[in-house]
Amino acid sequence: MQIKPARIVQNLKPYFFAGLTKTFAELRARGVDIIRLDMGSPDLPPADFIVNALTESAKNPKKHGYAPAAGSAEFLNAVAFYYKRRFGVDLDPKSQILALIGSKEGIYHINRTLLDPGDLVLMPDPYYPVYIAGAELAEADVHYMPLLKKNEFLPDFDAIPADVAKRAKMMWLNYPNNPTGAIADLGFYKRAVEYATENEILIVHDAPYCDLTFDNFKAPSILEVPGAIDVAIEFNSLSKTYNMAGWRVGMAVGNSDVIKYLANYKSQVDSSLFAPIMDAGIAALTSDQNWLVGRNKIYEERRDVVYKGLKEAGFEVDLPKAALYLWAKLPAGFSDPVDYCARLLNDTGVSLTPGIVYGPSGANYVRFSIVIPTDAIQVAMQRLVEWTKAEQKAMS
Repeated sequence: MQIKPARIVQNLKPYFFAGLTKTFAELRARGVDIIRLDMGSPDLPPADFIVNALTESAKNPKKHGYAPAAGSAEFLNAVAFYYKRRFGVDLDPKSQILALIGSKEGIYHINRTLLDPGDLVLMPDPYYPVYIAGAELAEADVHYMPLLKKNEFLPDFDAIPADVAKRAKMMWLNYPNNPTGAIADLGFYKRAVEYATENEILIVHDAPYCDLTFDNFKAPSILEVPGAIDVAIEFNSLSKTYNMAGWRVGMAVGNSDVIKYLANYKSQVDSSLFAPIMDAGIAALTSDQNWLVGRNKIYEERRDVVYKGLKEAGFEVDLPKAALYLWAKLPAGFSDPVDYCARLLNDTGVSLTPGIVYGPSGANYVRFSIVIPTDAIQVAMQRLVEWTKAEQKAMS
């Protein structure tokens, strides 16, 4: 008997990073030393007080049953505290905040919550792959908003046809941006809110890198804009800010109707977070945040190492002020990021992500992450520079 998947699953592309496992195993069997600059999983641990909060809570025998589906009252209050302290935004914990098992699940679920087949989504290009997968699984239509260097990798709302704007139901934004590392200021968010209000579009803003910033930049929240709460929700996460990627804890905040719909959908498919993880999240969100300054300095140092190596290798790249990635245009002589990344990995063990994974606008780009130790990054960049120059010489 042959069991077939659902039609929409059958047509779904495999998640890029999941597919690397077999490749890595084959290379390691050959003795290749792999250095991963592809995935954005932080290598640094959470602060000790966060881990201690988890372990102390887990010792409580009353903490091992089902937790409240939308998140504990204490966790929701902690999120509200964080948004008030960090952004000056007032949120109602009971109606404008929802706990998530990592923001990725919320990013997927919002598509199933709001979209019917044939609804239109305004999609940044490049994009985080889960945005497009969620839209495809909801059988929604997509209109790409190219994020171009000439526009500082911000969408040009004036370039969206009027009939497309009137038909659109949802628009994705993501700043600080994955994969480009681009940033947005309140002026941009104000234009986005005005555009969404005029065209009756819900903005879904994905903001997991808002506390990973460099060169004294401080990322705003879209909810700081007056009126944004009426047309926007924001996904946020403890994964990157507090080095808790594997803990799977995040939040959706914003428009109360959307939060209610999303909570109802989630209640059908999961049973909330493990209570001790929420207690650790409370500690992270409400504690002194000064330890993040030193952590960000480590990432900033790594960023600079990658940037220097990319410039030496001939890539066209900007020095990002936020996030965990550098978005680099291929140097002269190379035109296919998939081929470049595959051959670099096979010959040197350095693993990168081809930009095409993030959409059509990534056709000439490669994404570099900075979530491994600095000394390993230095080795990786040395290998990359030497290999790239050798390939260019061979082609000339």
